[in-house]
Amino acid sequence: MKNNYIIKAAKVLGIAAFFTIVSSSLISFTLRSFSDDFLRQLGLTKPGAEEKIRQGILGGSVDTYGIKNIKNIAAGNRAALAKDILAYTKKYVQTADFLKNYNEMRDYYKPQFQKIQTPEEMRANAIAEHKKGIAQMEETVRKADASLKPVFEKALADAREQQKKVEDPNNKSYVSYAKNYEQTVKFNQQNYDRNIADWEAKYPSNPLLYVKKRLQEFLDETADIDFDAELITRNGKKYFANPAYERKGNRWKMAFRAGKDVIEPARAFVERWMSEIK
Repeated sequence: MKNNYIIKAAKVLGIAAFFTIVSSSLISFTLRSFSDDFLRQLGLTKPGAEEKIRQGILGGSVDTYGIKNIKNIAAGNRAALAKDILAYTKKYVQTADFLKNYNEMRDYYKPQFQKIQTPEEMRANAIAEHKKGIAQMEETVRKADASLKPVFEKALADAREQQKKVEDPNNKSYVSYAKNYEQTVKFNQQNYDRNIADWEAKYPSNPLLYVKKRLQEFLDETADIDFDAELITRNGKKYFANPAYERKGNRWKMAFRAGKDVIEPARAFVERWMSEIK
């Protein structure tokens, strides 16, 4: 029954899901046992295993697809598995492959600076666009049927009148834009600076600082697990006897089902690891 809970929990998002599910029910990633034969028994390649780590840390999710013997493996030494997966994860996040994937993600989310047109550029572009529209309309008039030509000629005449307003340097729109230009540029720069600061805080240049934030999420999610909580069976499903626990999120429940023998060693490992990341 416990294995079924763990497998169902494999779709839960976040680093807490990654550590508790993988540590308790997937594979032992120690360097001494991380052999092709060992992975072959699982139906998993080394790149596939490392992809699951990337999903857990960068993408915030992990799944059990491709791990054929998960139920049997879950019966192993759960505390050792927790330490093994964390040890391998700690090693992997310092590799060039992880750094490459992290930087690609970081660059993808980097805010792009949107330059504000100068008053001169704004006016020149407006005039150019209007002239382009008139040229297209002139071509339409030239090709129009005789019955429709008067309609298009009227529209063309109106457009030419509008063109005079567009080309007028004293046009109210231009005057207003020029008046507010410096303030607009200032606000635009402030907004960009704010976005960049938020981006740098969320995706620091040092990938280990990003990993550290995910490790903290794991500690936060597993800080108050009541492993002695009573369960009751209703309609063939297990529920917490305490309604407050039943209202807890999926990560909290998943950690409960993973068990104290997994979570406590994992928390101790993570706390030591975090103290090393500066």
